[in-house]
Amino acid sequence: MALTADPEVSEARDDGTSVTAPETLLIAPADLRRTISTSEGVVHWTELGEGTPLLFIQPWGPHPGVTAWMAFAEVAQELSDRYRCILLDLPNYGLSGPVEYHEPVHDVAVRAVIRLLDELELDRVVVVGGSMGGTTALDLALTHPDRVSALFVGSCHASTGGDPYLLAPFPPEAISYYLASVEDPASEFHLRRFLGSLVHQHELLTEELVSQMISFRERSAAHIEAEAASATVAHSNLGDLHRITCPTVIFHGRIDRMVPLEQALMLAAYIRHADLVVFGECGHWPSFERPHQFAIQLSTFLKALNHSGHPDTTTQENAG
Repeated sequence: MALTADPEVSEARDDGTSVTAPETLLIAPADLRRTISTSEGVVHWTELGEGTPLLFIQPWGPHPGVTAWMAFAEVAQELSDRYRCILLDLPNYGLSGPVEYHEPVHDVAVRAVIRLLDELELDRVVVVGGSMGGTTALDLALTHPDRVSALFVGSCHASTGGDPYLLAPFPPEAISYYLASVEDPASEFHLRRFLGSLVHQHELLTEELVSQMISFRERSAAHIEAEAASATVAHSNLGDLHRITCPTVIFHGRIDRMVPLEQALMLAAYIRHADLVVFGECGHWPSFERPHQFAIQLSTFLKALNHSGHPDTTTQENAG
């Protein structure tokens, strides 16, 4: 099901500036949006529902218009009657940032997560993340294990800069389309081709969605400049994955042209207690392509945690 648009909304940031968001497939209504100002730019998130807190971290994709709302809105709306859903935009995406960095990009992302958790006074949360959000969640679990109660992650590498491929060609197909879209940012053709390499069900790539991504990019010059001036640094997490002990589910799209399915098998081999979920007829963004099925799998995982007496699903109903 494709997302539908709401009327244009606007809000005032706590730094006094006004943010108008006509791209309503990418940015949530103003009454759901929150921001904090930090030493590394604005951190923006969307919040809906009450109950056990779930942190959703956005995936990678066309910069800067790929957002947590675009990726997780339908999932969060299904779960918000039972859970407090917190949807985070990472630095230089959506309404977070801009920030320039010269270090592993996921370290920058983890700092944004920690700032958000501290702001909301949440000691520990269940973290949901795909693609870049999945790698960020794994990095968070390794560097701040006391802040992560469970992981539902996938469509990702373990490491900044990627991990070795056994069978799939490298670099993946989507990377070449991404680079073409960066070199010609005004091209709808290159954007559509890039999106088409991330999403298997192309009917979800509506004219409205593509148009909003283009318009959002056109009015986000500071984000684009900050990202262009930045440089990530590769860092491997493979040797440390065995230290992740929290309950974990790894998910992946069967037809992922960005991160091959074999990477999910690799993660499962290193995190030996993890369960693996594969979404058929699905690309790099399972929460976007298969939101109902994604919500079912996530809900099943959360219910299992609750039935097992996991403390962060039984005692944090009113956290934050």
